[in-house]
Formats: sequence, C-alpha cells, structure tokens
Amino acid sequence: MVFSSLTFLFLFLPAVLLVYYVLPPRARNTVLFLFSLIFYAWGEPIYVVLMLWSTVLDYCCGLLTEKYRGTNKKKLGLIISLIGNLGLLCFFKYTDFFLGSFNSLFGTSIGKLGLPLPIGISFYTFQTMSYTIDVYRGEAKAQRNILSFGAYVSLFPQLIAGPIVRYRDVAEQLDCRDYTADRFGDGVKRFVTGLGKKVLLANNIGLLWSTVSQTDPARLSTLGAWVGIIAFAFQIYFDFSGYSDMAIGLGKMLGFEFRENFDYPYISGSVTEFWRRWHMSLGSWFRDYVYIPLGGNRKGLPVQLRNIAVVWLLTGLWHGASWNFVLWGVYYGLLLVIEKLFLLRWIKKAPAIGRIYTLFAVLLGWVLFAFDDLGAGLSFLRVLFGGGAGFVSQTALYQLRSYAVLLVLCAVGSTPLLKRLYERLRSTGKEGLVLTADALRVVTLFGLSLAYLISGSYNPFLYFRF
Repeated sequence: MVFSSLTFLFLFLPAVLLVYYVLPPRARNTVLFLFSLIFYAWGEPIYVVLMLWSTVLDYCCGLLTEKYRGTNKKKLGLIISLIGNLGLLCFFKYTDFFLGSFNSLFGTSIGKLGLPLPIGISFYTFQTMSYTIDVYRGEAKAQRNILSFGAYVSLFPQLIAGPIVRYRDVAEQLDCRDYTADRFGDGVKRFVTGLGKKVLLANNIGLLWSTVSQTDPARLSTLGAWVGIIAFAFQIYFDFSGYSDMAIGLGKMLGFEFRENFDYPYISGSVTEFWRRWHMSLGSWFRDYVYIPLGGNRKGLPVQLRNIAVVWLLTGLWHGASWNFVLWGVYYGLLLVIEKLFLLRWIKKAPAIGRIYTLFAVLLGWVLFAFDDLGAGLSFLRVLFGGGAGFVSQTALYQLRSYAVLLVLCAVGSTPLLKRLYERLRSTGKEGLVLTADALRVVTLFGLSLAYLISGSYNPFLYFRF
C-alpha cells in the first residue's frame, strides 16, 4: 500500500484516524501498532514476521543494556542487537549479491537464494539499531511498554521509506503528545503538498525519464540524454521528498513531530552541502553512528578522509545490493574527499561556479544510481558526452517542447522560491488571506492528484526498493 493510492486515502487513513481519535489517548499507541502491522502486511504478509522479530529483539536488548549499564556486561545487549539487525539486513539484502559476485570472480555456480527483499528493511533495521545504541550511550531510557516500542518501530507514516526516525527524537512523544486542531491542520497541508509533489510532478516527469532510459543508446542524442537525466533528478527528488512530506504530515495528524528530511538540495554550492540537504535523516544516522565513532575529524586529516570513504562505501551499499550503488558511493566518497582537501576553498570564492559544478556532479551521480546494469549506465554516460546519435535529434526537441512547462515547474518547485512567497504572505498578518490561500492550495492539489490517481496512471515509489 502506498500513500498515493485510493485505498490508502479513502479506506486505510480514515479508518486509522477514526479509531485513533475515538479511543482514549492511553490506547493510541496500541492502535498505531496494530494498524501499522496491517499497513505493512498489506504488501508483505509474510515478512511482517521479520519486523515483529526485530521489534522483540531490540525491545529485549534495550532492557538488557539498561540492566547491565555500569558492569562488564554492558555491551551484551548492544552486540546482540547489532548482530541480529545487521544479520537480518545482510541475509535478505546482500546474500545473492555476494554469491553472484563470488561466482563471477571464481567461476563457480553457487545457486542464489532468490528471496524477495522485504519492503523498508533498510529503514526499520537502522531505526531499531539506533534505539539500542542510544540506550547504550545513555541518551535514551529503555522503553518498558512493548506496545509503545512496537508503535515506534512499525510507525506506518515513515515505516517503508523514511525518514529514519530515531527513538530519542520521539521517546517523549510516545508517552505524551499534543493533539491540537492547528497541528492536525498543518499535517493535512503538509500531506497534501507531498501528495501533489509525488503525483503531479514526480509521476509525470518520470514518464519522460522512463522513455529516455529505455531508448537504445545508439539512437539517443546528447540533448536527449541530458533532458532524460534532468528528468530523473526531478523525479527522484519529488518522489522521495514528497513521500517525506506525506510522512511528516501524517505524523502531525497523529500528534508526532518528525525531523525534516530535505532542504532544497539542488540549490547547493558544493557536493558537501548537497549531502547536508538530501535525505538528512540518513546522513545524520551515518554521521552519529559510524563517522563520529570512527573518530570523525578529531584524529587528523588522513583518518577523517578514511572515515568519509568508509561512510560512503556503506551509504552506497545501504541503497542497494548492486555494483552500481557501490560505485555511486565510491564516486561521492571521492568527490567529498577532493572537496575536503582543496576544492571547497576554491568554489567558495565563486559561488555561481560552485552551484554549476554541484548540479553537474549530482546529475552524473544519478546516472550511476539509476542503472542497475553498469554497462547500460556507462553507455548512457558516453551519450551525455557526445557518444550517441549526434548532439540534437528531432525526438529530443519534441520531448523538450512537450515537457517544457513541467520542467520549469519542477525547477521552480525544487527551490525555496514558493516557500519564501508564502512566508511573505504570512508576514503581512492578513490571517483571512492566508487561510484562503491554504484552503485553495489544499483543495487544488488534492483535487488534481485525485483526478490523476483515478485515471490509473503511472504511480511508482522509487525508494520502496531500499
């Protein structure tokens, strides 16, 4: 089940909200836990057992860690949690990848398991691990109520595609959260904004990328390839940031406050800045649980560069069990190391050049990300630099004309321009005008999104595969 589906919008969500608010507050975590299990089981009726296992494992590990804090057994719960969660993730996500790589290297023919990837496993295993780590560090208290802990692990707004919500950020909210009409209204506005991003922008610009990516590179022009990869950049941004907006909005509707996950990354002046603005919950997770424990930047430049390389190798692997993701992680690791060594000093002196360089680097990175087949990805890269069917083609010009308005809308929507205009409107103090603008925005976006969904058009979620 996806948020941008009629089933979710008109069946699941109304049922959740009705039961959630009819029952007293003390029962609401249980309601969330049960409905979240239904939400997950809708697409993964068997693998919901894995999530329940992970929930019980880390609940027990948290209690064990707190019990033995200050003794020589203080790491026992943490070690069990790390082995259990990483073992689960590696078995289901990476076993076939390693077997295939082993077969290729040594000419063997070991059979693959062929197991389907549990939806959202990369998100909820990181989430549950962060709980045990925070309890071990003394940054959070162990949760005594297993239903409340289960609600945290399985919380359906962000269960299958993030943002990654750390326990210490919502620990107090699990026990006591505010339910106000203003917060609920803000949640509705945020959810509908994300729905519009996803359905109206990501889905439609994704059709252009789908056409370009399926074109034989020998028949693809350089202009067509650049238009295509720009379309993919917009698709993945509005797809994932739209999902994050919907998750944050749903959280508000249920009384939670989740951290932001995107901050207009395409306006960045460096790759370093880009990764502070893109998928911020993942970046902060790797920073706090891998980069800093390895020494961060406290042990000299060589160690810092090594830590950056390790984090980005793991980041690539986290995104997928495929060599293109490994190469994508290595690519960004190298760029970040180069920026740390000298490039940041140069581009800070010329901000405009920094933005152009960053967009160029990110677009090349999306090629590596988009093609699971490395050969297809490298062929596409060659076309970007003139190795295709000429620089311009009639097909590319037709696509550019056909999608020109949508490309402009995506470009504007990926900047803070509209947000600043809205904030300026609010600063006027004209509450009636603001309420009218909000109502028009919600009704228009929801109406257009609904019309698109009823038509049964293209509606994937790119990050479900992670």
